[in-house]
Amino acid sequence: MRILGINAVFHDPAAALVVDGKVVAAAEEERFSRRKHGKRPVPFAAWELPEQAARWCLEQAGIDESELDAVGYSYDPSMVDHSLGGLDPAWEELRTTYAQRAPKFLKTVLPGLDPDIVRFVRHHVAHAASTGLAAPFGDSAVLVADGRGENLSYLAGEYRDGKLVEWATQQLPHSLGLLYEDLTEHLGFARSSDEYKVMALASYGTPRFEPEFRELVHTTGDGGFRTEPVDWASFAPRRTGGFEQVHADLASTVQKRLEEVLLELAAWLHDQTGQTRLTLAGGIALNCVANSRLYTESPFEDIWVQPASGDSGTALGAALHLAAEAGERLEPMSGADLGRGWSDSELQDWLDRAGVKYERPDDVAEAVAEALADDRIVAWFQGRAEFGPRALGHRSLMAHPGHKANLERLNDVKGREQFRPVAPMVLAERAGEIFSGGPLPSPYMLFVHQVAPEWAERLPAVTHVDGTARIQTVDAAEKPLLARMLTSFAERTGLPVVVNTSLNTAGRPMVDDPRDALECFGSSPVDLLAIGPFVVRRPV
Repeated sequence: MRILGINAVFHDPAAALVVDGKVVAAAEEERFSRRKHGKRPVPFAAWELPEQAARWCLEQAGIDESELDAVGYSYDPSMVDHSLGGLDPAWEELRTTYAQRAPKFLKTVLPGLDPDIVRFVRHHVAHAASTGLAAPFGDSAVLVADGRGENLSYLAGEYRDGKLVEWATQQLPHSLGLLYEDLTEHLGFARSSDEYKVMALASYGTPRFEPEFRELVHTTGDGGFRTEPVDWASFAPRRTGGFEQVHADLASTVQKRLEEVLLELAAWLHDQTGQTRLTLAGGIALNCVANSRLYTESPFEDIWVQPASGDSGTALGAALHLAAEAGERLEPMSGADLGRGWSDSELQDWLDRAGVKYERPDDVAEAVAEALADDRIVAWFQGRAEFGPRALGHRSLMAHPGHKANLERLNDVKGREQFRPVAPMVLAERAGEIFSGGPLPSPYMLFVHQVAPEWAERLPAVTHVDGTARIQTVDAAEKPLLARMLTSFAERTGLPVVVNTSLNTAGRPMVDDPRDALECFGSSPVDLLAIGPFVVRRPV
């Protein structure tokens, strides 16, 4: 079967294509439109569809919309209860109306589509399928937590023989995701966008408001929880300028309380299911600090997090859910590199048209390792783009991890706040001697690990203020070019690690196509662009 998945209703619109049980393509609309998160998460934008992403997915498979067997839309408007809070009460009916008309809207985007093959898939079921059906193993418990779906904010269940068994859900207005979004907004960041900044800020504070938040946020013993209304100003003033210590302390408090509630929910789910493996999705699953506590402190032996766990991943989940319902034999997700890619000749055509001076070294991995060892900043554009928010060695900015100044340097390049950490990319076979306290291998940068003290001194650029790092392990069998670069860098410096952060600047989506790469290189103080087998150097 050929099944297209669509996410559109809130934010991060995306499309994914599953053919005969295999994920063949997945991409966020922002990578095509160059609008961060694709659109704002407001009811007025619910009609906007991932038009370009959907067309590209079909092109990648060499089919057109008339050949599709089904389309999964990751929201079921029939499940919306307008009497519940936690939504947009003045305009929620508009969002519902747009969702109801999605099949006809899709036909305007894909004219050959039969609207009758469009199926609504519950938002949290799509999240669950995106991880439980994509994981590299069979049966598992599954936990989904985010801001909101139709009328829920949470689902706990398990997959047995490819079928979802739901054990608990949580109705709105109680929502861990909305709690975190409210804090994000109170701290002066963009909600449904900048929650990862709050997670980073939390490391600079202490959870001194925890007694109060134990009353405000707590589990109920039956697989659910309560999030009471919070008077944020009673803890810290709304941030309109610089940060005060109280802001970091409030972030630390909410972060720690989130972790504790998730641990209690996971323990309850383990008791119900007896499963040894846990799969996670939903926006909360992008909280790598919470994921690590689940890994080290929950009863589960193994945890797998789908790399596009936010709303974009529900496009994948909707397609997988329909495939499973149809009895398709599903293949595990092979990796996050599910987006666009270009051949060497196509990349050379781009460089020629751009009129830039470039070279083709004998080995681009060696050339990049040499530049990094000389403390150059490198833009790395290789293979197919990543699906999800993490740069995983396809669209990355890289630097030397041994120079503390490179943290500030990269944040300046990207136009980011200076409290934001950057991440280490490490050879898989060397990771265990440097990092601990999280799963290894860790290929998707979704957990934090403790940095061994002797290595923290050698890797100051990637060691966060709390002594942790959000690592990506690189397996030579899966990513030979990347591993070769890391090996060459280690031979030059003694460090099997390089700094890896997303190839973009503040407020812009991650670089996706060659034009984006050339524009980013041309407008940023980056020393070298490694694009396919070619190298473009900054004129001295």
